Amino acid sequence: MNETTWRIYGIRHAINANRTRGQNYILDPDPGAPLVLDFYCWVLVSDDHAIMVDTGMDPQVAARHGHTPLLSPVAALAALGLEAAQIDTVLLTHAHYDHLGYLDAFPNAQFYMQAEEMAYITGPFMARPWFRRAYESAEILKLVSLLHAGRLHLHGRERQVADGVSLHWVGGHTAGQEIVRVRTARGWVVLASDALHYYEEYERGIPFAIVYSSADMIAGHDVIRALADSDDHVLPGHDPRLALIYPQAEAAGSEHVLRLDAEPATRG
Repeated sequence: MNETTWRIYGIRHAINANRTRGQNYILDPDPGAPLVLDFYCWVLVSDDHAIMVDTGMDPQVAARHGHTPLLSPVAALAALGLEAAQIDTVLLTHAHYDHLGYLDAFPNAQFYMQAEEMAYITGPFMARPWFRRAYESAEILKLVSLLHAGRLHLHGRERQVADGVSLHWVGGHTAGQEIVRVRTARGWVVLASDALHYYEEYERGIPFAIVYSSADMIAGHDVIRALADSDDHVLPGHDPRLALIYPQAEAAGSEHVLRLDAEPATRG
């Protein structure tokens, strides 16, 4: 039986060019220095199937939080020859507002998310501003509606969703943060989402500033290393370096759609 391999397209849907190191890292020695934050969602494509990973950010929500939209995920899919309405599987790595923005654009999809994330976003931690600051209550209500409609599947810490695609809990950034392991033509790639915002966290062994458990966040680095074929098979969720070391997806015709299963240039 042939093993399925997947192409990974990264959709850079927004940017925050005004972000500083002090907003991204705890006790950073140069907190006022700029550090751009890119925002990604992803689509996995095999010869006969497409899987969406996260759904981007609502433009109005982006504006309210000081982010600049670049390309809607729906438009990016169309440029790749895909229709959002035809996507039947959407993986939600966690429920922060920059990952749930276009849920309604996938009316025929089944959604998958860690059960621990749903317990977290509907539980007592949301009474505390520190923990709820990156969530939108309207989007949480949409998840509850999807659950009641039988379209949101809350799974345990590991879940196989297709041949060559599996989900793994790491926690840290949120209680239910998960990563996606993907078989590609060049080996096993780990789509870390917000388990890693930047390569720097992984290289220096430091946590990102928006954190539920810093211990779980740093321990997650080891899980990522164990699941990826090498450090060059790891994809962080927000690092501008991605656009420097991975090629643009020629089929999309946009600088904001990258081919992330390709061989990267050196990370430097």
